[in-house]
Amino acid sequence: MVAVAAVAMVMPAGVAQAADGAAPPRMEDGFGLTQVGTATGDATNFYLTVTTPEVAGEQHIKIILPSGYYDDPARRYPVMYFLHGSPDDPIQQNYPALSMSNEMITVIPDGGARGWYANWLDQKTPAGAQNWENFHLKQVIPYIDANLKTIATKKARAVAGISMGGFGAFHYAQVRPDLFSQTASLSGDIDLSAASMDLRFAVVASLIDAQGGENSPYKPAVDSDAAFGSPYPVFNADWRFNQVDPKQNMEKLAGIGVSIYTGDGGGQIGTLEFWVSGAAKNVKARMDSLGMPYYYVNYGDGSGWGTQCNGDHNAGCWEQDLRDLIPRLEKAFAS
Repeated sequence: MVAVAAVAMVMPAGVAQAADGAAPPRMEDGFGLTQVGTATGDATNFYLTVTTPEVAGEQHIKIILPSGYYDDPARRYPVMYFLHGSPDDPIQQNYPALSMSNEMITVIPDGGARGWYANWLDQKTPAGAQNWENFHLKQVIPYIDANLKTIATKKARAVAGISMGGFGAFHYAQVRPDLFSQTASLSGDIDLSAASMDLRFAVVASLIDAQGGENSPYKPAVDSDAAFGSPYPVFNADWRFNQVDPKQNMEKLAGIGVSIYTGDGGGQIGTLEFWVSGAAKNVKARMDSLGMPYYYVNYGDGSGWGTQCNGDHNAGCWEQDLRDLIPRLEKAFAS
C-alpha cells in the first residue's frame, strides 16, 4: 500500500473556472509562462498559446478536462501529461481516446517539431532557446497545478508519449522520478544507445533538416551535435547520448509503473516502427535483467489490436494503445 499525502480540497485562489458553459476557463500567467491572446476551444477541450524565455517562439498547451470537471468544485483530478511525436503539435493530438476519461485531466504541452524533450547542449543555434525540459518540468507542471483542480502529487501524475514523445516520457520520469508515478511509451525512441544507431540518426536527421525542401518542418537546420553532442561512439564522444538514453537508465524508474507499446512495422526492415520495435525489445530485455516489473504490448501487425491498426507507426495503432493505457492509468490513480 502506498501512502499518499492528504490534499486540501479547498480551491485555492487562481484556480481556473469556466467563464460560462462554453468558454475555456481563464488561466493566470505565472511560472515564466505568458499567455498570448485567448484560449481556443470549449470549456473542457481547449488550447492556450504561451511564450517562455526557455523556448523560442510561441508554444501551445492543449488541455482536456473531464466532462464533469465543473460539477463539483471540491473534486480534484490526477493528470496525464501526453507528449506528442515529431513533427507534430498539441493541436493535432485529436485521438478520441484522449477525451474518454472522466477521471483525469490530460495536458499536451508543445514539444516542438524536433525539441526532443531536452535542454539542448547548444543554445546559440538559429533555432534560439531550446530548453524544453525546463519548460515542461519547471513551468508547465506548476502552472497546471496552480490553475486547475489537480491532485498535485507524484501518485496522481503520469507522463506518456508517442515516438519522440515516448523518449520524452521515459526521460522525464528518469530525471524527475519524484514527479511521476506512471510512464508510458507508445512506439517510442526509447533506446538511443550505440546499438540503435538508426534512432540516433533519426535525432540527427531532424536537427540538420535532412528532409530539406521548402515545406520541411525541421527548419532552421542546426548542427548535428546541437541537442545531445556527438552521436558517434568513438572515444566516448557520445557520452551525452548515453546519459539521456532511456534504455541505459531504466533503474531510475524503480517504483514507477512502466508501460511499453509497439508494433513491428509489418516486419518490413527499415520502417520506423521496425526500429522502435527493436528499441522496445532492448528496453524489455534491460528491465528483465534488472528484475523490474512492466507492462509490455507488442501488437505485431496490428490484426488483433483494434480496427485501425496495421502494426505501423501511425495514429490507428496509437489510438488503440491509448484505449488500453487510459483505463489502466485510471485504475492506478484510484488505487
